[in-house]
Amino acid sequence: MKGCPKCAAKKAVQQTLLARPSNLKKLIGYQKGSVVSQELVAKKTGTVTLFSFDLGQGLSPHSAPYDALVQVVDGQAEITVGGKKNLVNSGEVLLMPAGVPHAVKAVSRFKMVLTMIKSK
Repeated sequence: MKGCPKCAAKKAVQQTLLARPSNLKKLIGYQKGSVVSQELVAKKTGTVTLFSFDLGQGLSPHSAPYDALVQVVDGQAEITVGGKKNLVNSGEVLLMPAGVPHAVKAVSRFKMVLTMIKSK
């Protein structure tokens, strides 16, 4: 029986990051008409996930039980938090508070790191 290809890919990315500098832009590619995600760290206390969004793609309004920090590493995103639209550019961050509805839309192709730290 063969192993899980997604599990092997995730482990390979995590090993690449372990105690070595890595270029976030190169860790994930764009896929036409899609949103792609790659979990970089997954612990009981939180997650760090890298995303790429093709032009016009996004995430519909939702909320999370924990604060979420978005760091845009390539391109530009429109991130709506609590009904307020924000343009977030490469090199900028935005904190999305717990329990507040938010949505994401790619104004251009963009990549972001999403960090969620879980707390009681």
